[in-house]
Amino acid sequence: MDWDQLELHPRIISAVRRCALSVRAVLCLSAPDLQRLSGLSRSDTQQLLTAAATACRRHAPLPALLSRGLQSSLRLSVGCPILDELLRGGLPAEGVTELSGESGAGKTQLALQVCLSVQYPTQYGGLNAGAVFISTEDSFPVRRLQQLIRGQSCLRSDVPPSLISSLNFSDRVYIEHAADLASLQECVSRRVPLLLARGLVRLVVVDSVAALFRSDFLASDWLERNRQLLTFSAALHHLSREYSTPVLCINQVTDVFSSSDSLVPSSSTGTPTVAPALGLAWANQVMVRLMMWRLQGTVSRGDQSSAPRRLQVVFAPHLARGGRGAGVWREGVRGLTETV
Repeated sequence: MDWDQLELHPRIISAVRRCALSVRAVLCLSAPDLQRLSGLSRSDTQQLLTAAATACRRHAPLPALLSRGLQSSLRLSVGCPILDELLRGGLPAEGVTELSGESGAGKTQLALQVCLSVQYPTQYGGLNAGAVFISTEDSFPVRRLQQLIRGQSCLRSDVPPSLISSLNFSDRVYIEHAADLASLQECVSRRVPLLLARGLVRLVVVDSVAALFRSDFLASDWLERNRQLLTFSAALHHLSREYSTPVLCINQVTDVFSSSDSLVPSSSTGTPTVAPALGLAWANQVMVRLMMWRLQGTVSRGDQSSAPRRLQVVFAPHLARGGRGAGVWREGVRGLTETV
């Protein structure tokens, strides 16, 4: 793929050629590094990254595109019609979706809800299979999962009660604990493929992807960390493509002091704000990036109250940027009809 094939100003093309960078090499660099190497302005750098990413998608091998196209319309419902509307049906059947946010935002709550949603037949937004939940931080929230199971008849009013009562939800959520990177890689390379090959699961959840990559490396080990991060990401993508399985990765956040990065939504509270952890090395590996915020105030529903949340689409090839309000209730995460 040559730079002349891209719709870029000749000044930008000359700058990257002076650095002897290929189109794919550009996508491996962060925006600040690319700007420093090329001497381009911030806006030119963003144009360059956008054009390079578009070109790589356009020149993907045709057989791969055709095979993925058969599953492109299949979605996994998150269990709420309001949030499904934001996501145009739910999580894509193929690809890695990231859900990031601060502690208490409701990320794990939504992940648990999706673990139940996947067990429904396709006509109710599920994939008629179980889920594997890989926990790398705290112990698995068994009590909350049981509470969500008891609340399914309230949350999923679109599903016949007889079908809900016939599903053994807790028996189809497979829990894996990974205390270090070695056990995490072992899990995704051996145990998870076995569950997928047997048809027992059709959803992989990692909560959280940042925990081990942050704790197992010093700042000076960034090169080795990125190498292992890319290896882990490649394994997730392989599983998703091989078995047409959604992969949902929960991510932590880190403080940032600039809102100019296009991969970070603007914060209503000004600076400093937060950005998903692991930087662009990880951001380039996910197909859909979602963020969840816990806002100030209170919303009520019947005899329940909740701090309002907001689920935001940061980027996705098939979604427009936007967000919807939500609340966390006994039965699960529900979108709000009013704006928050």
